[in-house]
Amino acid sequence: MVEKVPMTSGGHKSLEVELKGLKHTDRPAVIKAIEEARAHGDLSENAEYHAAKEQQGMIEGRIQIIEDRLSRAEIIDPAELSGTKVVFASTVTIADEDDKEFTYQIVGVDEVDVASGKISFSSPIGHALIGRNLGDEVEVKTPGGDTYYEIVKIEFI
Repeated sequence: MVEKVPMTSGGHKSLEVELKGLKHTDRPAVIKAIEEARAHGDLSENAEYHAAKEQQGMIEGRIQIIEDRLSRAEIIDPAELSGTKVVFASTVTIADEDDKEFTYQIVGVDEVDVASGKISFSSPIGHALIGRNLGDEVEVKTPGGDTYYEIVKIEFI
């Protein structure tokens, strides 16, 4: 059975844009760089050639990862969700022990952007929040020690 990769529609579009850029811009550019480096002669001591080949490998690897994730994508629209339980794609406001509030949207691993409040469902906080209800207190185990939060709001936007 193929394991689905949950993502929001925004995350899916972002991966499609990245894939298009890799295939239509980055791949041709690195192929051209390899051709130019080959023209310089001896490949065994040609740093430009080796760097371009390494870059090509990274591009091809990323293309494979993105194509795999897109083929297994399960797109979840938060606007179609509701309830009082934290689920994938929900936006959660939590308060720490000092009543300082933080708001996060639970997203897929390719959509993470902590600066804009998007955390992965597999992150310590995301993992601790999934399945919890409004008003629940959650314990988050982090390398810096255990932290406690209360779920003060759950939104599906």
